[in-house]
Amino acid sequence: MAATMKTAALGRLAPEMEKSGEGEKRGRKASKEVRRQQLIEATIDSLAKRGYSETTMADVADGAGLSRGIVNFHFESKEKLLVATLKYMADEYSAHWRAAYQKAGDNPARQLELLVAADFDRSICNRRKLAAWCAFWGEAKSRPTYQALCGSRDEAYQNVFVEICARLKAESGYAFEPYATAVGLCAMLEGLWLRLMMGTEGMTRESAHHAACEYLVSVFPKQFTRASLEAHKIA
Repeated sequence: MAATMKTAALGRLAPEMEKSGEGEKRGRKASKEVRRQQLIEATIDSLAKRGYSETTMADVADGAGLSRGIVNFHFESKEKLLVATLKYMADEYSAHWRAAYQKAGDNPARQLELLVAADFDRSICNRRKLAAWCAFWGEAKSRPTYQALCGSRDEAYQNVFVEICARLKAESGYAFEPYATAVGLCAMLEGLWLRLMMGTEGMTRESAHHAACEYLVSVFPKQFTRASLEAHKIA
């Protein structure tokens, strides 16, 4: 009788123990993801403050408030930590511009307007992240891993602008060449980011957005006016 009761009790407990075990596994996984994110954010902070070459694993550990052993456990080396940080920033930026693109629906002028505005959104365009991007840009030429990581994303981004320019040309009979126009627009946006990071001539996100809007008005006068673009406030 006692054995039967014990068996029954164990049977009732088994699902609960299994659930508890699953919960612990989820907790450990969440904890691992939280730690990795803490370290990535601390790496961005260090890149913005110290630059690429001066950033160390110790700086990152101290910035995250974690032990150096934790950094080594999650990333093994400075290079792997930096690659993970660059991937995180590239994925974040990609998700951001894709959300703006999708929000515009199938209207190419609206797509272009929202894509340009998204580039100056505070969540993406701030001194901390701009400085980290510049740190990686300075190393990209000598580090094929960085080029490979960002190359396909940059190409996808640029191709969207080429497609939009081609549609607007067909729609309005413009004489420009879509590829060259799209490349020029992307280069201008990157240049405005660089000026913001350097603090050139007191440039702000708002004045950078204004400059980009002037470009759109000059190249696509049938779609944009200064008033219509400036009515769209950046976040």
